[in-house]
Amino acid sequence: MTPLPDCFCPVDGTRVPTGSLAWCCPVCRGPLDLDFAPTPASLKSLAGRVNSLWRYAECLPLSSPSVSLGEGRTPLVPLKDGVSAKLDFLMPTLSFKDRGAVLLAELALRLRPGRVVADSSGNAGTAVAAYCARAQLPCTVYVPDGTSAKKLEQIGAHGARLEVVPGDREATARAAREAADEEGTFYASHVFNPYFLHGTKTYVHELWEDLGGRLPDVIVVPVGNGTLLLGASLAIAELHAAGMIDRRPALYAVQSAAVAPLAHAWHEGADDLVGVTPAAPTFAEGIAIPRPPRARQILRAVRDSGGTFLTVTEDQLRHAQRDLASQGLYVESTGVACWAAVREGALGARTAVVPLCGAGLKTGLADS
Repeated sequence: MTPLPDCFCPVDGTRVPTGSLAWCCPVCRGPLDLDFAPTPASLKSLAGRVNSLWRYAECLPLSSPSVSLGEGRTPLVPLKDGVSAKLDFLMPTLSFKDRGAVLLAELALRLRPGRVVADSSGNAGTAVAAYCARAQLPCTVYVPDGTSAKKLEQIGAHGARLEVVPGDREATARAAREAADEEGTFYASHVFNPYFLHGTKTYVHELWEDLGGRLPDVIVVPVGNGTLLLGASLAIAELHAAGMIDRRPALYAVQSAAVAPLAHAWHEGADDLVGVTPAAPTFAEGIAIPRPPRARQILRAVRDSGGTFLTVTEDQLRHAQRDLASQGLYVESTGVACWAAVREGALGARTAVVPLCGAGLKTGLADS
């Protein structure tokens, strides 16, 4: 079995062996990155490989998967005016979070903890619960009060223990992190654990393959904790360093106008969060994160790509969800955010891809 790469803190450089159950930097308590610099396989060499994200084995920090549910390789379909949608709601647990959750479950299997804990507004918790069930690992998922009933049902159906935390997403994260500090616990954090980002990056590898070895002008990504955006940035850097793309697409980050701490920092020209963003109700519950721990990395990734931040209103979310449904695509209210941001022509003549990240059955239609 391939040795596990070490983790390191991107802020102070502290190194953490991934053979341990440490989930954050022991110095600053911040998220970790992975000391891993892969080289992608050529298009030609992908022929005949397994039809899942594991076909990009050279780019993944784990090999020989045992808990795969066939995640990845989701369809790319045109919408209009050069904008296509990647249907990541067609994953095994009906959201893009499967891309990272399978890596976390594989890592946990190698570390053999006494239990796995996760925190989520729904989709990440569902994905972790499903892959832990597949791996036969005991799992507890912390969710905020008010999480969609269908998401709670799905998490419980996979056999995970549910801990509903009074308060918002931040309170839920604090509760999970306290549990994560207990001995023998693996924190399957889609925010702090860098293996998750190396799963989400396969979204871009698939775009590159399906578009014949190129990428669109713009990749539009919903941003709460930024796991899909940071994964996309990783993949773009890998492909560019390997000479497999000659230009990097711009990353357009989308937030709900109701909870937009990163967009606010961006428009202030800041390198980190500015002020305090209160939690507020929004149909885009999955990206309503007032203080994302990787804020500096997210802002830098968007800036380095030549991208920008966009925000969407509740009315835009409602209309975008019904618009997609009228085209045969029933997507949850968070998952329509990117289409809401660009469907009226915000990108001009540039080509773009938007992710449809979660199935509409998870939340139902946004209230009219």
